[in-house]
Amino acid sequence: MNTELLGIFASFIITLVIAIPLGKYLAKMFAGERVWTDFMKPIENGIYKLSGINPNEPMNWKQFLKAMMTINILWLVYGFFVLMHQDKLPLNPDGNPGMTADLSFNTIISFVVNCNLQHYSGESGASYLAQHFIFMFLHFTSAATGIACAVAVFKAFKDKTTTNLGNFWEFFVKTITRLLLPLSIVIALILTFNGTPASYAGKDQFITLQGDTAHVSRGPAAQMIAIKHLGTNGGGWFGANSAHPLENPNYLTNMTEIISQMIIPMAMILAFGYFIRRKKLGWVIFGVMMVGLLMLMIPSVSSELGGNSAIAKMGVTQATGAMEGKEVRFGPAATAYWSTLTTITSTGSVNGMHDSTMPLTGAWQLLAMMINGFFGGCGVGILNYFIYLIIAVFISGLMVGRTPEFLGHKVEAREVKIAALITLLSPLLILAGTAAAAYVFTAYGSADWAVKPSTWLNNPGYHGFSEMLYEYTSANANNGSGFEGLGDNNIWWNVTTGVVLILGRFLPIIGPVAIAGLLAQKKFIPESAGTLKVDTVTFGAMTFAVILVLNALSYFPALALGPLAEFFSMPK
Repeated sequence: MNTELLGIFASFIITLVIAIPLGKYLAKMFAGERVWTDFMKPIENGIYKLSGINPNEPMNWKQFLKAMMTINILWLVYGFFVLMHQDKLPLNPDGNPGMTADLSFNTIISFVVNCNLQHYSGESGASYLAQHFIFMFLHFTSAATGIACAVAVFKAFKDKTTTNLGNFWEFFVKTITRLLLPLSIVIALILTFNGTPASYAGKDQFITLQGDTAHVSRGPAAQMIAIKHLGTNGGGWFGANSAHPLENPNYLTNMTEIISQMIIPMAMILAFGYFIRRKKLGWVIFGVMMVGLLMLMIPSVSSELGGNSAIAKMGVTQATGAMEGKEVRFGPAATAYWSTLTTITSTGSVNGMHDSTMPLTGAWQLLAMMINGFFGGCGVGILNYFIYLIIAVFISGLMVGRTPEFLGHKVEAREVKIAALITLLSPLLILAGTAAAAYVFTAYGSADWAVKPSTWLNNPGYHGFSEMLYEYTSANANNGSGFEGLGDNNIWWNVTTGVVLILGRFLPIIGPVAIAGLLAQKKFIPESAGTLKVDTVTFGAMTFAVILVLNALSYFPALALGPLAEFFSMPK
């Protein structure tokens, strides 16, 4: 146990050691200052010239969002048809079939929005062409989209008054060439030299210890696994994701993957402070998020190390903790640590089965995705937190009787309305989706559908409700992990979660960018003795309280019906 905890501590420290200088680098790189990756300029200029892009063209917030949405829609259409017809395309040595229209609809939306909610099994559901030229391609572009939009918000507050939020294409291309691609190469090499496949060969044949013949899928997995974590995507090359022995062979690869999925979300928070020349504000936000992370991680680790009371009642000793659904090579502590970090970010990869974790661990996983503002995904984490910031500024202004201000700009009705709508969006999508699914399951369980609703759940009662709640929560948070007791590859789940995916991704991006653009064009108001300072510990605590209150009011009843009810029903 001490070794497991030491592994968690080492992973955490290494993550911080990498994230802090990375944050400084990102601030300089996006600000156009001299950095060591300037040797990539000729390649970037070639991309701009080939694409007919002027990277120096200024964009206001509407033009910025138009560019972002246009290219994402193009990827949706392109990927949808490739997935449906992958059986007729090359690079399919295992003969995987084309996807149905509803599964293709769900899958392509999921990968475009940085979620990777996989309703198919990786190695048997997608060809090498789809894995590489759709999924891995979108791993890069979806992460770059989120980061580019975050930098637009940074740019809005760097200058006192401006309508220029930068150029989407410049931020997008630089994110790939100077951040995602170099780091992915390093991570892929580590994985390859530790046993992760990196070839284009088809299935290999082995004789098991029992004498059976087994066919094991391979493929160029290491390349995709590197960017899936670095870009907080999470979609597994194999169906079992990072619990698969080829996707995550040993503890070194486990540490590499968990570190890689946290360094950019952490670095982006610090980059914000450095970019707008308010380092203290960046560290205050970082501190709030770190407190939130620890409040979710510590009870999760404790819950898994404490074992299962139902198993203990049978007289079974659980010296290593609750091992159901865990890989022996990692153990419950490392699995709980991973489950926390993968749900506070939008990564969604797993090195153990979340469906088998203890009820309270499941509650913390759900809450992490419901809050969706503690580090979060690449770029979008700071955007989600920005909404909480605006609401905290508004409430604080009301409390002291002053017009709310944020970094020298008045926060007025229009900005607060946008923030309120974005805040209410997540509970609407999650709770309405879960309620509709629960109603169909109970009232129309025997409906004459291709897949009867009564067959959706492998687990009845509280845990079955948690499985449905988790699916919509994961879709809305663009996370992608799941309670896999839910049978989700059918028209209901493919279509409804697809709608939640696209709304849960783009509206929370559009809202913060619009607010930042509206604030940036207002007259700058210099700080005075009565200005509400947002870079203090006090305001950080206020923002943290706003986050807790809003999410408790929104989600506690649903959590009480699912994981909390399951916990209290267990034998003591």
